[in-house]
Amino acid sequence: MQLSTEARKTLEKSFRINKTGDAERRDIEDMISQMPDDRVLMYKNVDSNPIGDLPRYGLDIRIQHMLTFVCFLALAFTGLPIHYSDHFWAVPMNDFVGGVEISRIVHRVLGAVFVFSMFYHLYTVVVGTIVKIVKKKFEVQRTVIPLFKDLRDFKDDLLYFAGKRTQRPEMDKFMYKHKIHYFAAAFGNIVMGVSGSAFLFPDLWVMILPVEIASGFQELMRLSHPHEALLALLVIAFWHWYNVHLSPGRFPMQWTFLTGKMMREYQLEEHFLEYLRNLVELPSEREYLRNWLKTTKLRDIGKVGNSAEKLDIA
Repeated sequence: MQLSTEARKTLEKSFRINKTGDAERRDIEDMISQMPDDRVLMYKNVDSNPIGDLPRYGLDIRIQHMLTFVCFLALAFTGLPIHYSDHFWAVPMNDFVGGVEISRIVHRVLGAVFVFSMFYHLYTVVVGTIVKIVKKKFEVQRTVIPLFKDLRDFKDDLLYFAGKRTQRPEMDKFMYKHKIHYFAAAFGNIVMGVSGSAFLFPDLWVMILPVEIASGFQELMRLSHPHEALLALLVIAFWHWYNVHLSPGRFPMQWTFLTGKMMREYQLEEHFLEYLRNLVELPSEREYLRNWLKTTKLRDIGKVGNSAEKLDIA
């Protein structure tokens, strides 16, 4: 495989960060040279465990996701019936937890846990980044910080799905879709946290804000809270769950949020730059790739028209 300029820079930086020795480096370079230029040939033919093959999320991130996931659904299914308590569908939902008053108590407790998970996430991101900077292992390309490359990846991915490109762009650990969703969710969480506090502590906001805008702010928050909740519920159900769990190849679900691992096939397809880092960081993945290259007959290399064809296994 002839690496692109972007892929070569990523590989060289990973060599430096991990202080890779000369012999190990030559071994990795040799394996990469044997990989087919057509990445579709690879990701359609490598072995992939549905539970996951390669590390993606640590335990902290999985705990935060679970807290957010559980609290978000519980907040939606207790909060919306409170707001629409006079509607026919809301009555049985409120009765299920013991009535509207009990629903309000449950909703507030869940809201406190949800806010805690937000600050827990912020703490781990900030502290984790500082630790990596101190250890000289920080790579902005491995974060959710938007970069100009994401715009190029978005454009090239559209061209790929329109049939104008033969392969998807070489994307990093977090592709453009992840970053859009992350910051959309962050904005929504802030709106929900601030508007929820306006319900609980109206006197506090009257003290903080100028008198002339305090009443308008309260009204805006009362409108924002239920509508942002409904919007978030729709986005999670029809965008996030589809992309992560229900789309072809991922149905009925992807296990990453539980195991912290990603399937090899998906990483090669959507996160190729991260796969190069894993070759440097994980001896086990190098061993797998070495064996795969030995036992797989790489025919029709570079013939993109045949890229969907399964390779012969010796």
